[in-house]
Amino acid sequence: MSDDALLQRIRLSGAIPTHVAVIMDGNGRWAQGRSLPRPLGHAAGMAAVREAVEACLATGVAVLTLFAFSQENWQRPADEIAALMSLLEEYIEREMSDLRERRVAVRFLGELDRLVPSAREAVDRIVATTAGGDALALNICVSYGSRAEITRAARLLAEDVAAGRMSADQVDEEALARRLYTAEWPDPDLLIRTSGEQRLSNFLLWQLAYAEFHVSPVLWPDFTRQHFFEAILDFQRRDRRFGRVPV
Repeated sequence: MSDDALLQRIRLSGAIPTHVAVIMDGNGRWAQGRSLPRPLGHAAGMAAVREAVEACLATGVAVLTLFAFSQENWQRPADEIAALMSLLEEYIEREMSDLRERRVAVRFLGELDRLVPSAREAVDRIVATTAGGDALALNICVSYGSRAEITRAARLLAEDVAAGRMSADQVDEEALARRLYTAEWPDPDLLIRTSGEQRLSNFLLWQLAYAEFHVSPVLWPDFTRQHFFEAILDFQRRDRRFGRVPV
């Protein structure tokens, strides 16, 4: 089915997810299947990022959060990490102008102080350049781990209680959520994971509590906007009850 036909079906099929999160999995296996170095798989995956952004702009998804590089990924070989940092800088330089023109506001979530200086400078540059974009919020999780994020939020709460800025009985779910990296956006409605794996991999553990999951067997570099549209159609077929019983 063509992209236009899928878009038409989406527009007729129900609500569009406000926030879509994606675990971009399969770059390494894509490269290995072609007898290529793993970094070339990550480079190929950059094209799929553009496809996902295009799909969100076409359907009206307001927030797209991508899991690009986990805290655990720092344990990978030094040459692969160096290649990933270089690719991050390349993506920023190549896409920044287009993202600004298309009113996409880019943010990076995670422990960004661990990035090499040149990558951190590139991150700060694209965040500043695209600030104010109102067509799509694009969040890229780099040096990110959900348990660390929740621990950080708990520490901030403890500091506020110790300083007398709030009392212990004011510590609730809402107070913790306000201290997460994602505080300014609604929780994801839909999680897409590529490559067929069925685990969360320490990604948005708090925020995904009521998200619908769509697992695709497609490796991330081969994931097109058509696959993204199909994931939205799958979401639209779900009956989201949030623990309630249908009347």
